[in-house]
Amino acid sequence: MKITEIDLPNVQHKEVRLFKLTNGEETEVTITNIGATITSIKTKDKEGNLSDIVLGFDTPEEYISKEYLGNCIFLGATVGRFANRISKGKFELDGKTYKLRKNNGNNHLHGGPTGFHQKIWNARIEDTDAGQTLVMTLTSPDKEEGYPGKVEVEVRFFLSNENELIIDYNAQSDTPTPVNLTNHSYFNLSGKVTDILNHEVMIFADEYTPKIDDIPIGDIVPTKDTPFDFQDFRKVGERLNHLPEEAYDHNLVISGDEGDLRRAAIAKEPESGRTLEVYTTLPGMQFYTGYFLDGTYGNSKRKFDQFSGMCFETQYFPDSPNHKAFPSCIVTPDNPFNHTTVFKFTVE
Repeated sequence: MKITEIDLPNVQHKEVRLFKLTNGEETEVTITNIGATITSIKTKDKEGNLSDIVLGFDTPEEYISKEYLGNCIFLGATVGRFANRISKGKFELDGKTYKLRKNNGNNHLHGGPTGFHQKIWNARIEDTDAGQTLVMTLTSPDKEEGYPGKVEVEVRFFLSNENELIIDYNAQSDTPTPVNLTNHSYFNLSGKVTDILNHEVMIFADEYTPKIDDIPIGDIVPTKDTPFDFQDFRKVGERLNHLPEEAYDHNLVISGDEGDLRRAAIAKEPESGRTLEVYTTLPGMQFYTGYFLDGTYGNSKRKFDQFSGMCFETQYFPDSPNHKAFPSCIVTPDNPFNHTTVFKFTVE
């Protein structure tokens, strides 16, 4: 695997950088240090044609434009300090209540309005025995967005010759604090200007966390006989009319033990033959089908319309700091956040 830095002669923010990861299969992954964001993933279809399979802007600085950040859809970003929602922007830890900034109605979402998605991360290319790795680092100071503790974050991106994009997350804190890091890429395996409703998805989850107004009620219930049962391949659009908002934006409980790298999902697009497998060490995954994409944003090839991409956000459960029955997302000096997500690309 090889990494090259792409020259950006016209950027206004000179600290902005862009990197291209390539492997022996001609797969290309482009990542900017703005938000440690995946801007492009190009893979071959069954005919050998290379196309982009994620939604992303043409230029890095669009990810920190005032317009975009004012109505952010987190395209491809590393989100944190806490991915997903925290109810009413507050939680209690060790007997103290912490108040966070609200940026999603009455809730705190994806680390708040100045979360990791818009930070300019430090970046370096590291040589390893397996090949080159792209390393992004960031320091989140004590009280940032209301969170306790200084947190040192490292995200490592490695593209294998087996077409696996391996993302390793590590976060060290000097005091107990919630941490929940994920990648927010929107996938469309067709590589074309079309929606994802005919994509077929399988999710390895026997349970999910029901919600009211996007906040889990605290229960963990079976997926069987619900629209959230993806034990067999189902088309994304097949059961939307069975859902309250006719869209998926829900946390599923991935089968197996937290800490073990296990398969969370498979998605495939019949026409192109492309398949995506998702693996994670985290306990949950948000399956989101791009309901709130409304065409406001796009690139030179397409508008990002409703259902034009879907996300597989591996995670601790939404609002988990407020639910003791959920797996703990609390990081301490002796218990760092140390998790892996793998996106594997194949063709059928």
